[in-house]
Amino acid sequence: MHSHLLPGIDDGAPDLPTSLELIGSLMALGYRHLYTTPHVMTELYPNTRSTILRKRDEVQEALLELGMDVAFDAAAEYYIDETFVQLMKTEPLLTLPGNRVLVEQSMMQPYPELMKVLFDLQMKGYRPVLAHPERFVYYKTVDALGVFVDRNVELQVNLLSLSGYYGEAPRKMAKILVDKNLVSFLGTDLHHAKHADKLKSLLPDALLEKGISQATNAVLLAP
Repeated sequence: MHSHLLPGIDDGAPDLPTSLELIGSLMALGYRHLYTTPHVMTELYPNTRSTILRKRDEVQEALLELGMDVAFDAAAEYYIDETFVQLMKTEPLLTLPGNRVLVEQSMMQPYPELMKVLFDLQMKGYRPVLAHPERFVYYKTVDALGVFVDRNVELQVNLLSLSGYYGEAPRKMAKILVDKNLVSFLGTDLHHAKHADKLKSLLPDALLEKGISQATNAVLLAP
């Protein structure tokens, strides 16, 4: 439910062959239904609904031609800024199952009116999912992230965070969020082959197993 597999539109797969290679690596790990989520970010990746869906169709056609047995669809990872605030007022957003919208913000500082944006999303019938909150350096305590859960915002932790891939601080926060049962989703956030190789090494990890069980239960309870 969080990856960057569409060819040539963000910092994920640069071309279709790489997209198919990365999808194949996820299939080898047991994935059978993928929702890829390219960045929608004003300055760097000004993707639109039409550009994303066009690339999704391209990948779907290639998967069918190659007989790769995996369900594949696309939503988006929306960067919260002024452009997104306007976008959510003017057109339907690309969603994950359950009318969920995956959102992110700056790694260095929170968006000034973040809670208002999340509330406005909910008022429009969306269910916001905050991507990789364990990587935001300004959230120093689990209580700071528990506020989101209290306001019905779901948290999505990156699998790679649990391995220490992004450093010790994100690993520690990810572990605490799992231990406190605050995680609704685990995402690969897969961008490239190095990520895929690291994900494979995580398979025997006990903490990962606990997180998957927790996230699976959350999904089953929240259609």
